[in-house]
Amino acid sequence: MACTWNTKIHGFFVVLASVAVSSLIFVHPIDAAGYSPAIRRLPVFRPSKWSLAHATFYGDETASATMGGACGYGNLFQNGYGTNTAALSTTLFNNGYSCGACFQIKCVNSPHCYGSTPFVTVTATNICPPNWSQDSNSGGWCNPPRSHFDMSKPAFMRIAEWKAGIVPVMFRRVPCTPKGGIRFQFQGNGYWLLVYVMNVAGGGDIAQMWVKGSKTGWISMSHNWGASYQAFSSLGGQSLSFRVQSYSTKEIIYAMNVAPSNWNSGSTYKSNANFH
Repeated sequence: MACTWNTKIHGFFVVLASVAVSSLIFVHPIDAAGYSPAIRRLPVFRPSKWSLAHATFYGDETASATMGGACGYGNLFQNGYGTNTAALSTTLFNNGYSCGACFQIKCVNSPHCYGSTPFVTVTATNICPPNWSQDSNSGGWCNPPRSHFDMSKPAFMRIAEWKAGIVPVMFRRVPCTPKGGIRFQFQGNGYWLLVYVMNVAGGGDIAQMWVKGSKTGWISMSHNWGASYQAFSSLGGQSLSFRVQSYSTKEIIYAMNVAPSNWNSGSTYKSNANFH
């Protein structure tokens, strides 16, 4: 069962590449939430269909074993994720692009299910790696191509008796609804910036990011691991803005002037922008 493993924006203009066949370029003002009027018309993230999987749990009732994790969210209590979290099998983890995604999970077809709790909503914060030394149906629960959730024990205990160990479940993706805007936690230095992206609404996931210093244009960031993106550029001494694209909906939002020019590694900066 164990799994090892603020600013308001006025008067700014952004350039948005149209996804229409014409590939025209449009210029729109952006609002305090980081959207242009055109972006607001894009489809928002909708719940997916229910699918079959299985669920186990790791750690104890304190959920201390879930801290950290492959997504890089660090202390899940301090960063707003709490105990309703899960590690995803490789198939669901999608090389880290599922970090931050939200799932409704309900126990089915087991005498250990709690009928009084229809489902629990969890956020993907970790990976449950394959265990090739064990059969996929007997211990190797996270082996591909299985869809599997290794949940925190408190989350598991909301839908089933913990003594069950493993239960069949139905799951679906649902919109994430955190409070406030996207948060950006910085690591690195003035020449290499590593950003952990947290508190993401909508699909909860990130496909791509760009950073803009007060003295630069938009710089594409590469996917490092989990929910972190990096830029190898001289950005020290500059205020920083971010352009963020959702993996699920391809929607783009802008978080302008998130960090001041004296930003520090190890600090977390909050924006007003988020997906819907």
